[in-house]
Amino acid sequence: MMQIQCLFSPAARQLIDLSLTLREGCTVFDAVQSLKLCPELHDHLKVLETAIEDERGLGIWGRIVQLTADLKPGDRLEIYRPLLVDPKMARKKRFKGQGKGRTGLFARRRLGAAAGY
Repeated sequence: MMQIQCLFSPAARQLIDLSLTLREGCTVFDAVQSLKLCPELHDHLKVLETAIEDERGLGIWGRIVQLTADLKPGDRLEIYRPLLVDPKMARKKRFKGQGKGRTGLFARRRLGAAAGY
């Protein structure tokens, strides 16, 4: 038998930390199936299913893994929520609100320099 840690954040500023005991040679899929039986996650099964369907919804120690990945004793299985906002769009919106005069390359401009340098 082996112990793994499972972290799941169903919403912002919420964290569910579970310790699972699984048989040797289990895969991520086996761990997820046992997670579905945990009473702590009963209210969050819809979010859990969404994470499983997303190809980037599961990770071990911060690295994205597939359901077929093998688990080792002491692994930390992480279940990720889908992004609510596209990061590129959020950055564009922030940049548009701040204006180009105060950010990044445009913060201090040399006299006579070409635009963007």
